[in-house]
Amino acid sequence: MRFGRAKQRLRLVYTCLAALLAAGLPSAVSAQQADPEAGFPNTGPISGYMDFHFNKVDNQPGVIDFHRFVIILSHSFSSRLRFVGELELEHAFVEGLEESGEIELEQAYIDFLLSRRLNIRAGMLLMPVGIINERHEPPVYNGVERPFVDTVIIPTTWFDAGAGIHGDLGRGVRYRAYVVAPLNALEFSAEEGIRGGSQHGSNADVRNVAFTGRLEYLGVRGLTLGASIWTGESSFATPRLDTSVRVGALDARYRRERLELRGQFAHVRIDDAARLNDSIGRTVGVPPNIAEAMRGFYGEAGYRVWNAGPARDLVAFVRYENFDTQFRMPEGYQPLKEFDRDAWVTGITYYPDPDIAVKFDYVRLRNQSGVFPDRHQLNVGLGWWF
Repeated sequence: MRFGRAKQRLRLVYTCLAALLAAGLPSAVSAQQADPEAGFPNTGPISGYMDFHFNKVDNQPGVIDFHRFVIILSHSFSSRLRFVGELELEHAFVEGLEESGEIELEQAYIDFLLSRRLNIRAGMLLMPVGIINERHEPPVYNGVERPFVDTVIIPTTWFDAGAGIHGDLGRGVRYRAYVVAPLNALEFSAEEGIRGGSQHGSNADVRNVAFTGRLEYLGVRGLTLGASIWTGESSFATPRLDTSVRVGALDARYRRERLELRGQFAHVRIDDAARLNDSIGRTVGVPPNIAEAMRGFYGEAGYRVWNAGPARDLVAFVRYENFDTQFRMPEGYQPLKEFDRDAWVTGITYYPDPDIAVKFDYVRLRNQSGVFPDRHQLNVGLGWWF
């Protein structure tokens, strides 16, 4: 029965995509025109990105995974009304409700373009938090996998239903500010923090809405500075709790000639974490040891060893990350040191074309437990957008 329902969902998705392709979308604009913050390539009404990886951890067998296949659609109804959608298939296939692949509607919104300074956006939105969540296509970051901080502390890819405003205030300042569905605190965990809490716009409970926003400054050539926030009451499934969640992030990117630098700091605060642990523990039998504060940061330096244009671009990079989902515990709970982690990632990214990235890196992941060994991982990947 479950398998039959999954096949029906896939058939519906295929039918919708086929109808859009058959229509030809004659008035559509490129995805880049539709959302300049996302950095999509200037290709047309149908675009997308893909990546597949080879991962080898320590003495374990190597694994090949076609991680993502993403279709991005855009359409202009008029000069002031436009649509952008993003449909993602992960891990190549979906079978019933088993843990294999998954299909996600990561973006599907309408832009009401009023002026350069003020525009309205509504639908399924990416949270404007950090560097990677809105810009997660393979050619725009170094490393085969996304940074740990942008996976564990900021739960990239983080999306939900909502509405808000965005615009360019001039002099290098632009912003996004949305009202969105809150997180579900009952899905938080010790290892992955708030990552499991997103409702993904699926019958989302909005008894108390959340707010998110981002401010960026691009007034200096080669430099982008960003500040992001997300805040919302997240205990709607257990009303007697007061689990407010606040996420804050600061980031910077700088490029000058061959040198490329980027860094990010992110912090998560969970109120009433002790009672949240107690409530979940009464239900499942064991408290999940959710922290009241989580923190992560990283710094990355890249250098263009080759810098001669397409087919001769090669970037060597190194990144240090520190991330702890048990940074500060509520009273009566002790931190699990295996979740206080740091990592060194070093590798190269080769661009035979600006929209194609061939990647190689080596990761050393450590923890502070003294019981669990360090993890050493070799990654090779190919990612592209079109």
